[in-house]
Amino acid sequence: QVQLVESGGGSVQAGGSLRLSCAASGRTFSSYNMYWFRQAPGKEREFVASISWSGGTTYYADSVKGRFTISRDNAKNTVYLQMNSLKPEDTAVYYCHTNVYWGQGPQITVSS
Repeated sequence: QVQLVESGGGSVQAGGSLRLSCAASGRTFSSYNMYWFRQAPGKEREFVASISWSGGTTYYADSVKGRFTISRDNAKNTVYLQMNSLKPEDTAVYYCHTNVYWGQGPQITVSS
């Protein structure tokens, strides 16, 4: 079983930056592709970014491309989401995900 523990949520003004971390338990972390999703109030959960097990391949939603960067450190069993140039529409609960496991979802609030 894998546990995903996220940190780094909070509030920021538009144009600011935040970094989310997701620490995974278990020895098989390095074999998993990792994902970030988000869910805004009244909306469905949506894909944000993904990274392959090696870190060599990343994908981004069009809405965050060029502003967000996903990365991972397999030695620390941690995946990161660096969020720059934040916009009010980035306000959501952000979830780390792999396989069938989900993190607890820290809230990100971006004020204009």
